[in-house]
Amino acid sequence: MIQIKVRKTLQMAAGATDLAVNFKLAPGSFCTLYGKSGVGKTTILKILAGLIQPDEGYITVNGEVWLDTNKNINLPPQQRKIGFVFQDYALFPNMTVRENLQYALNGKTNKPLIDDLLERASLQQLANRKPLTLSGGQQQRVALMRALVRQPQILLLDEPLSALDLEMRQALQTEIYHLHKSFNTTTLLVSHQLSEIYRLSDYIISLENGKIMAQGTPNDVFGQTRLSSKIQLVGEILSIRENGVVFILDILVGNNIIKTVATAEEIQNLQPGDQVKVFAKAFNPIVQKL
Repeated sequence: MIQIKVRKTLQMAAGATDLAVNFKLAPGSFCTLYGKSGVGKTTILKILAGLIQPDEGYITVNGEVWLDTNKNINLPPQQRKIGFVFQDYALFPNMTVRENLQYALNGKTNKPLIDDLLERASLQQLANRKPLTLSGGQQQRVALMRALVRQPQILLLDEPLSALDLEMRQALQTEIYHLHKSFNTTTLLVSHQLSEIYRLSDYIISLENGKIMAQGTPNDVFGQTRLSSKIQLVGEILSIRENGVVFILDILVGNNIIKTVATAEEIQNLQPGDQVKVFAKAFNPIVQKL
């Protein structure tokens, strides 16, 4: 069990904000931190990793104390079993792919593990290439494998797919989920993409103004505002196609793609990539932008 109770004063453009969170995560769970920019999501990841010291609080991981400000305990980052994938990947440009993975082992040697991870990510042929010669998707896979080479108890993902196109993002979502299950790690993701959250997460912590506003399963958190309907889904518009006098919308909901129809007036403010709610009202499908 992972227990986190911390408080940290954040200096934002609009002034000081208090980040104060208290939550527990079950081992092996996949949790997403959700909320607007500036609410403290990345700060929580960095506090967990030991990169930022909170003003007060504690962190325990499977009975081991990582942080306790009252007892002056604060394990350094290298002693925390953490894998961290940053939004910009943070790869070492002067090192090859293999050297980036090797560096994460802090002087240890584990060639079989590195070879296994390179194979899992289809990076064997790129092992001697430098990061700047790779595509965005390839760099993301290197960053992910570098985080996993430490065999972490907790994998921290700070919007790692935000810079990728839709097709690559969906492919890597599947890869992240399979790796999460394979390594049985507890994963904490920061994401704004509702389709990504629904596809990957079994638990969500929704933040606002540095506080937890809601937590639970995706349906628990995003289903709190009920509409007068029997069906309500949240997804991402993948495509909008004209078909005679109506338009066909392909919407990704979880791991499924649903199709619905809309008029020209109804799609006026919609475009691929929009996060939407789909619900039925008087037997007619309604698509509402979030």
